[in-house]
Amino acid sequence: MSRSNAPHGTSDAAPSEALSPAEWQPATLAAQALGRVEPVTRAVVPPLHLSTTYLRDPDNAYRSGFVYARPDNATTREAEDVIAALERAEAGALLFSSGMAAASAVFCALERGDHVIAPEVMYWGLRRWLRQEAPRLDLAVDFVPMDDPEAVRAAIRPGKTRLVWIETPGNPLCTVADIARIAEIAHAAGARVAVDSTAASPILTRPLTLGADIVMHSATKILNGHSDVVAGVLAGARKDAFWDRLVAIRGGWGAILGPFEAYLLMRGLRTLPLRAAAQSAGALHLAQRLSAHPLVRAVLYPGLPDHPGHAVAARQMTGGFGYMLSIRVAGGEAAIETAARVALWKRATSLGGVESLIEHRASVEGPGTPCPPDLLRLSTGIEDPDDLLRDLDAALTGAHRPTE
Repeated sequence: MSRSNAPHGTSDAAPSEALSPAEWQPATLAAQALGRVEPVTRAVVPPLHLSTTYLRDPDNAYRSGFVYARPDNATTREAEDVIAALERAEAGALLFSSGMAAASAVFCALERGDHVIAPEVMYWGLRRWLRQEAPRLDLAVDFVPMDDPEAVRAAIRPGKTRLVWIETPGNPLCTVADIARIAEIAHAAGARVAVDSTAASPILTRPLTLGADIVMHSATKILNGHSDVVAGVLAGARKDAFWDRLVAIRGGWGAILGPFEAYLLMRGLRTLPLRAAAQSAGALHLAQRLSAHPLVRAVLYPGLPDHPGHAVAARQMTGGFGYMLSIRVAGGEAAIETAARVALWKRATSLGGVESLIEHRASVEGPGTPCPPDLLRLSTGIEDPDDLLRDLDAALTGAHRPTE
C-alpha cells in the first residue's frame, strides 16, 4: 500500500507562500498542527476518522491510500506527522499502542544472534522485558553505564553488536548520555543507535540531529501530557530496510494506536512546547531549592551545575533540562513516609502529566532495582512550584518528626 504525504481529507498547502511549515519553529509546528485545514468544512481541528475499512475503486485499487485500519489510520497519521516534524525525522513516525509496544518492536526487528547494548539505568519495564524476553529472541544484551561512552566502546562486540539503546535523561537516576559521542562509537562498529527521549521530549532534545538513527517516546508521558492516553512512538532518521521492518511489525502485530487516542494525543501535542518549558522551569526551581533542604541528602537533576552530566545535558538539551528529578531523603525509611504524607503531589506511577507525581521507585521496581531505598522520583507538573515545594517540605518534616 502506498502512503501519500498528507493524511486523507487534509491539505498540505502552506498558509503563507512566504513561510512554509518546514521553516516554522517547534512552537508553531505544534500549535498549528502543521497548519493543515480540513478541506470540506474548512475546520482548523483535524477530524476524527473512526472507520475501520475503506472503499475500493472500480478497478479494485485503493487510490485514497487507505485499505484497512490495522496498519494505518488518517487520524493517527496526523499526530505522526507532527511528531516527525518536531523530531526532524526524514523517515516519519510510527505511533504504537504503548511505549512498550514501540520499544519492543525495535528489538524484535533485530536478527537472531545480534548483540545489544542497553543502559544500566533505564525504564524498569523495558529492562525487565529485555532480561526476560531477549534470550527467547536469541539476543545478547549487555547493560552498561551509558553515561560513560568508554564503557559503551568496551562493550562492543565486533561483528555482533547491532543496536545501542540510550535513555537520556535516565529514569529515575537522571543519568545523562552523550548521544553524539555514543552514536559515533556505535556507527563505527556497524550498530544502530536508538534513543528513549521520553524524559526530554523533542522540544528539549532532538536525538536524530545528534546522530541517532531512531528516537522513541512513551507518548503516554509529556507528548500527551494529560494522563489520559497510553501511546508510544518511533521516529526514524531515514527510510531503510530496518525502518521498513518496523512498519511491517506494527502492521502485522496490530500494534497501531487507535484513532481516538491519536486524536487526544494530537490535542496534547498542540501545547507541548508551553508545557515542556513550564515543567522544566518548575523542576529546576524545585531542584535548586531542595538542594539546600536539610532533610534532602541529594538532588538528582541534570540542570544543576554539580550534576556529573550537566555539561553534556547543557550541550544537547535546549530550553530546559526536563520535568523529572529525583531526591534522596535523609533518614532510613523516611522516603516512603514522605511520599505517604504529600497532599498536592499525587502518589502515582507515570511521568510528564500536568499534575505532579511522586513515587518511591525501589519498592515499585523490586529486587534488582538500581534505585537506592531513600530515592523518590518526582515528575513536575504545571502547578505553582512554590506550592509544590511547600507541600513536599511539610511531608519531609512530618516524616522526620519523632513519633510520640
